[in-house]
Amino acid sequence: MSGTLYIVATPIGNVADFSERAIATLRTVSVIAVEDTRHSARLMQVYGIATPLLSCHEYNEAERCGALLQRLEQGEDIALISDAGTPLISDPGYHLVKQAHAQGVPVVPIPGACALIAALCSAGLPTDRFCFEGFLPAKESARASKLQELQDETRTLVFYEAPHRIVECLQSMALCFGGERQITLARELTKTYETIKQGSLTELHAFVQADDNQQKGEFVLVLAGADKKHSDTSTVATEQVLKILLSELPVKQAATLAAKITGEKKNKLYDLALAWQKQSQSD
Repeated sequence: MSGTLYIVATPIGNVADFSERAIATLRTVSVIAVEDTRHSARLMQVYGIATPLLSCHEYNEAERCGALLQRLEQGEDIALISDAGTPLISDPGYHLVKQAHAQGVPVVPIPGACALIAALCSAGLPTDRFCFEGFLPAKESARASKLQELQDETRTLVFYEAPHRIVECLQSMALCFGGERQITLARELTKTYETIKQGSLTELHAFVQADDNQQKGEFVLVLAGADKKHSDTSTVATEQVLKILLSELPVKQAATLAAKITGEKKNKLYDLALAWQKQSQSD
């Protein structure tokens, strides 16, 4: 009989948000795989958890997986935690969980705090449909390109962001989505200086830029999705541009130029043009 891999959520700030089940599990497993042993050791000390800690982070996860799986197959129970919140949500652990399933090792989640869900439920924006984009690219050009891809997304968008990029990130969003798009900034959730503030991108950018204290800590940004009518209109306009160009240019050139004009992905437009071409031939 193999052991069990427990995926255990830890507090994202307030240590009181640690479930009894999570604490009991961490006390009984053979080892706890953690991102940073020094960071997790402080939390373990608060709750008197003496279980050995083993580092498992993005730089050594691949090599740690083999040893951890071997211990699981030998019947040991192992817990995986991240520095804060629910493991695998913009944190390491995916490879370990994937290989555990492949080896037939039981994987059991011990749910708890998650910054993504805490921000979403307190944002005052639609929660029936949303998409999580994690951290945006650090470089301005790559960040702008990624945001452009999401311009017509009608679902609520959720991002994580680092303190040293928060001002630039909000500025990039305002340029891409328009300054009036609604957003909720959730900073330092469950901690002493927690901030949850809703407003337009222009308002939130000015608010953060004007206060150095609002540029510190951990951020979750919950952005309203595009208006459905705007999204539909944008799609129609893009297709009209492509059709006009196709009447004068070869498919590849038309797709390339349409992408530059509309900001849409060239490959997507190229595939659409080919589909139209095949359809016209079959008709």
